[in-house]
Amino acid sequence: MRPMLLRLGSMMFLEFFIWGAWFVTLGTYLGQGPLHADGSQVAAAFLSQSIGAIIAPFVVGLIADRYFAAQRILGVLQIAGAALLWWASQAATFPAFLTLIMVYMVLFMPTLALVNSVAMRHMENPEKQFPPVRVAGSVGWIVAGVLIAWLGWEHAHRLEWTFRMAAMASLLLGLYAFTLPDTPPLKRGANVSMSDILGLDSLRLLKSRSYLVFFLASVAICIPLSFYYNFTNPFLNDLGVRGAAGLQSLGQASEVVLMLAMPFFFTRLGVKKMLALGMAAWVARYVLFAYGDVNAGYALLVGGIILHGICYDFFFVTGQIYTDAHAGPRFRSGAQGFITLATYGVGMLIGTYLSGFVVDRFTVDGVHDWRSIWMVPASIAFVVLLVFLFLFKERSARAAAAEPL
Repeated sequence: MRPMLLRLGSMMFLEFFIWGAWFVTLGTYLGQGPLHADGSQVAAAFLSQSIGAIIAPFVVGLIADRYFAAQRILGVLQIAGAALLWWASQAATFPAFLTLIMVYMVLFMPTLALVNSVAMRHMENPEKQFPPVRVAGSVGWIVAGVLIAWLGWEHAHRLEWTFRMAAMASLLLGLYAFTLPDTPPLKRGANVSMSDILGLDSLRLLKSRSYLVFFLASVAICIPLSFYYNFTNPFLNDLGVRGAAGLQSLGQASEVVLMLAMPFFFTRLGVKKMLALGMAAWVARYVLFAYGDVNAGYALLVGGIILHGICYDFFFVTGQIYTDAHAGPRFRSGAQGFITLATYGVGMLIGTYLSGFVVDRFTVDGVHDWRSIWMVPASIAFVVLLVFLFLFKERSARAAAAEPL
């Protein structure tokens, strides 16, 4: 089993290296690079993630669950994505760049569900084996950030090379995907209803009250999440932090440590406490950002970044495992796409619009009031946390799997 986990870990490494190679510095590239985008335009570019995430469950639920092996779909999407990323690095106008990145993310976001599906299908115990494999993805993101900082692309205003680096990695993963273990569709030959064609199988998960509350909390918490993805790198560069992308990789380093400890925490804390701690960490992170600076408050910035491990692992990875337990093997691919829709789709669609509006609202003559900006997502995350604690009733993985869909 160990060689298999190493192969799956290599897949995860490349998947998240590709994403981290260009996504972290996207806001800085758009705002300070040749395209001179404002806050609303930066938000529009990040909106591509949400559009791709909304489409993802339909692509994965229909194609991967029924017609073609998941690893082959992954290969085709990554090879096509490589070409789009390279073209995006050469775009001379914001509309041209936005069009290319929109199409790219429609192709990329389904691959997040596909790599989860491929990994979990070839594990005997996903609850214990998935976190170490997912750690390789965090390492990939870290390596991308460290490379950007080491090469000095932010300071030299050469961030177009981040897209080219991601394009080369995407081509590599596309070719590598065809060597991965066969992950055929589980529902081949089944009768296909209109619900099946639309990829709505996973809506059955919402019949469970506990899963419905989790789903709605996932949507809501991703509204403040979009502030972090969209504007942390511009925020750090605006403050004068050197090698901001490299500093942000400390967040993935903490993610790696906590990911390895996930089986320990999952057994002792349970789903509800882990999800709640993840949301509470988002509140704390934004407060630290609000009061941090490059002088006496530098430790606050570092602390906010390091909290990423709890923010991501305790909420998103726990949510993926919780979803897998509810869905069972028959609906696994569609369910992972469904949670991608909840976290990176609907919630971040709302949050992306809101973050662009808030940044422009608290910007005067090109000067950002970052304290006021960061207190907005901190307040939203706090409200979501309180509602979740009141409404969510935890069910064991065994009970969830036995619950009729």
